[in-house]
Amino acid sequence: MPTHSESRPLPWTAGEMYDLVADVERYPQFLPWNSAARIRSRKPIQGGELMEADLVISFKVFRERFGSRVKLFPEAKRIETEYLDGPFKYMRSSWSFRDRPDGGCEVDFFVDFEFRNAILQGIIGVVFNEAMHRIVRAFEKRAQTLYGPR
Repeated sequence: MPTHSESRPLPWTAGEMYDLVADVERYPQFLPWNSAARIRSRKPIQGGELMEADLVISFKVFRERFGSRVKLFPEAKRIETEYLDGPFKYMRSSWSFRDRPDGGCEVDFFVDFEFRNAILQGIIGVVFNEAMHRIVRAFEKRAQTLYGPR
């Protein structure tokens, strides 16, 4: 089903970008179509933290809540997300951040999902690539707001 993979250099550090993406509670402040976020639980795991979170996605007439299990690995600068419950058949995503020798960092993003609702899947299929680019750009704009232009 729809997958998106993207790698790009950014002028901010891997630590800054990791912190921004790991701050799930603030997603409604800057991510398109994200109208609410709630952390269900947090617990330590080897090398990081396991967070369960709910996000509410609003797109046209659709408003759906979904739960995710988010594994945060701050030392490795890696975030892995898997689907718990909601409108998807499945959903997986990952972020990784690496400092670059010349400054800034390299960000790798991957997402793979399928909606249960065929109508919603059809709608998102038409605009999927543009939607993923908008989401990645929203993280970049948020970094510029938080950390300034570089």
